Amino acid sequence: MALLYTAQPARGEAWAAIFAGAMPDLDVRLAPAIGDPADIRYLAAWTLAPGLIETLPNLEVLFSIGAGVDQLDLSQVPAQVTVVRLVEPNLAAAMAEYVAMTVLALHRDLYAYAEQQRAGVWRQLPQVPAGERRVGIAGLGQMGSAALDALEPFGFALSGWSRSPRSLPGVTCFHGDDGLGDFAAQADILVNLLPLTPETRGFLGRTLFERMPSGAAIVSAGRGGHLDAAALVAALDAGRLSRAVLDVTPVEPLPAADPLWHHPRVVVTPHVAAATDNEGSGKAVLANIRRHRAGEPMLGVVARERGY
Repeated sequence: MALLYTAQPARGEAWAAIFAGAMPDLDVRLAPAIGDPADIRYLAAWTLAPGLIETLPNLEVLFSIGAGVDQLDLSQVPAQVTVVRLVEPNLAAAMAEYVAMTVLALHRDLYAYAEQQRAGVWRQLPQVPAGERRVGIAGLGQMGSAALDALEPFGFALSGWSRSPRSLPGVTCFHGDDGLGDFAAQADILVNLLPLTPETRGFLGRTLFERMPSGAAIVSAGRGGHLDAAALVAALDAGRLSRAVLDVTPVEPLPAADPLWHHPRVVVTPHVAAATDNEGSGKAVLANIRRHRAGEPMLGVVARERGY
C-alpha cells in the first residue's frame, strides 16, 4: 500500500519522514518515482498531471495539499475516488491572523496614515468605535469561523454570509442569493474567504460593490478568481469603495504591468495569508489516512456537486 506525492519536493520529503516514523507500513513515493501503480491507494497533489489517475487502478483517496480544490480538474477523478481538501489548524490560525491584521489596519486607518506619511501630512482622522464598524465575512467554513473568532474580542458588529444556512453565536448570518444583498449592504469591511466554485467566480464584482455602503473596503484572501479586477478599479476610482487589500489576484504572480500594483487604494500581499506548513499538513493527511483505514469519516471530504 502506497501514497504517491506529486507536489513540491521539499514538502514531500518532510511528509516521507513524518510517515516513516508514524506509519512505516505505508510506502510514501515522491513523483516521478511512482513504482508499481497498482500499489497506490492514496494520491496527494496540488494539480493533476494529464492521464495520471488513469494509471492508478486501485486509487481510493485524492488529497488536495491545499485548503481548496478549485485547482484540481475533478472531471479526471473517477467517482469511486474520495476527494479530500486539507483541513489543518495552522492554516486556519494563520488566516485568522491575516484577517485580524488587515481588518484592524482598515478600521484604524493605518493605510491612510501611511499615505499621509509619504506625503508629509500630519492630520488626525476621525476614529470610529469598533462597535460601530460592521465587518462581514463571506465564507463560514473553517477559515471564516476562525477569522470571526479572532475578531470577536474587539467588539465589531460581525456578520457572515454563506451559500447555505449557518448559525454562529454573536454573528448575524445571511445565506443564499436572497441574503447576499442585505449582507453586502451592511458590511463596512467585507472579507472574502469563500471557496472558488462556478457560482462564486467573480463574486467580488460590480454587483456586489454597488450593494455595499459607500466608502466600504474589501479584503480578498480566498482565491484570485473571485475578483473582477476591472470592476474593483472602477469602484475605487468612483469612490464607491475606499480601499482593497488583496492577498490573491486573478493572475499569480501579479504581472509587473498590472495596474493593481500601483493603484493608491490597493494593498497587495503575495498569497501569504495562510501558507501550508510542511509538518502540519503532513500530520493532517496522516490523521486522515488513519481515519480512512479505520473506516471512520475523514475531515475535509469534498462534495463534488458543491465544489468544496
